[in-house]
Order: sequence, then structure tokens, then C-alpha cells
Amino acid sequence: MSGLWYDRHMDKNSGSIDIARAAIRLAVTPTREAEEKFIAHLAETGIRSVAIDIGGDIMNSIHIIIERAIVASRKAGLTKENHVQDGAIAGAAREAVAQIATKAMGLNGGGKIAVARHGEHLSVCVFMSIGLLHLNDVVVGLGHRSVPND
Repeated sequence: MSGLWYDRHMDKNSGSIDIARAAIRLAVTPTREAEEKFIAHLAETGIRSVAIDIGGDIMNSIHIIIERAIVASRKAGLTKENHVQDGAIAGAAREAVAQIATKAMGLNGGGKIAVARHGEHLSVCVFMSIGLLHLNDVVVGLGHRSVPND
């Protein structure tokens, strides 16, 4: 992965833009193998991350998407089980879903939600293909929150 944007820009002082980039890049990984390699690479730079597959009727699954982001973030060690950190994940995930909601209304979709965190910066990215039959569109939503350092 040498020579790509995350090698040149990620460091111990990564800010909100770098963490957003990490979440977006993780959400668009094409395979589980690429996802795992990228998560490992981010960990080497001090960025904790996790990705979760999602799909189905988007509008009726918003609460499930948010819950999956919270649970996965806890399991991966990005957040602890408390209302401040759970609220940060929920808020960022809700913001990301809200950005795609207009296009997703009444349609099914499939894709990935990715969460990245470094220090106080936390970003959630939703990347999905939505549509009907073979008439699909691609959507991306991104949310950011600040959380206290562990």
C-alpha cells in the first residue's frame, strides 16, 4: 500500500479530514480481504476502524444500521459502552444515513458502513448501491463527531 494517500498523510496528528478519508476508503474496499488489509494498515498508523456489511430496505433499516455501527465499534475497541461514545456513533451514523435517505426512499440497497477513529475524531461512512432490479445508483454518506479521548 506504499505510496498511496494514507501513507503520505496519516500520522499521529491525524485530524478530522484524515479520519473521514480513512472511513471513506474503508467503506469502498471491494473485498473482505482488502478490507482486512486496510484495517491492519490503519491500525499501524494509530487509526482504529471497523466495517460492517448492510443491506435491505434502507428506510425501514435505519435503526438497524445505527445499532450495527454502535455494536461493531464497541467490539472493535473504537468506543466504550457509555452514552457519550454510543451517542457519537449513533449521531454520525444517523447523519451519514440522512445524506442518502432521499435517494434510498422506497428502495433496497446493499453496501457497507465503515467507522474510523483516532483520538477525538470519529467518522462514519455509508457506501451503498441502491435501486430496483438492475437500475442501481451509488450513494455515499458521511458523518463526523468529536469524542473525548479514552
